[in-house]
Amino acid sequence: MIDTHMHADSRSGEDFGEMYLAGINTAITCSFYPFRIEHEMILLNHLNRILKLDTARAKEHGLDLKVALGIHPANANINPDTIFENLYKWIETKAIVAIGEIGLEDLTENEIDIFKRQLDIADETNSKVIIHTPRKNKREVLKEIMNIVPNHLDESQAVIDHINPNVIQDVIDTDYMLGLTVQPQKMEKEEAIAILDEYGFDKFLLNSDISNKPSDPLSVAKTIRELQRLGYRESEINKVSHENAEKFFNLNTV
Repeated sequence: MIDTHMHADSRSGEDFGEMYLAGINTAITCSFYPFRIEHEMILLNHLNRILKLDTARAKEHGLDLKVALGIHPANANINPDTIFENLYKWIETKAIVAIGEIGLEDLTENEIDIFKRQLDIADETNSKVIIHTPRKNKREVLKEIMNIVPNHLDESQAVIDHINPNVIQDVIDTDYMLGLTVQPQKMEKEEAIAILDEYGFDKFLLNSDISNKPSDPLSVAKTIRELQRLGYRESEINKVSHENAEKFFNLNTV
């Protein structure tokens, strides 16, 4: 199994061990600093910590941790140029599997500018992107994201994450990959399964988005096991368990 979106820097080694024992072999950790950053070098240090320290911590517990890096909209108050320079380096050396998570939260001018510039980097380097959508004003922000992305990047290179039953109709007929976040206060596994049941398994990824907020490191495993218990075809379950993620992110998994 693959958890396609988490924040390893906020979690303990014990969480990684539990995920591995539950059958999650691989996870993708994304960048997000949950506190106001006053200087871009603080964020750069944070991103390097994810790339070097958190991958090593996860490996100690059996979890193969892939990395997505970028500027989260919550950190859009900094001068982004140093981060962009390093993004090119990380992409060139294949240190990251995507630019992420990026996106919009409050629709500020800084957020929108940094979002567009990261989409342009993705287009220039043929990279995948993981796009954040917020808890509040999700439909309004999602509409703006969908207005912006096609002018900078092919939809098929992006996953729009944290999709829920309230907005699924807005995105289901697009070329985006869609992320279903099973997390307390976001979406229960039953809601994710209902979406898969209605719209099929081909364009969805599963993730826990475990972070400093209320989270369940086993939510992906629990959702997969529930699909199995309910009798869904193994060939379909495998798509959201690992196959869609392997194909979309071009992963070499262990």
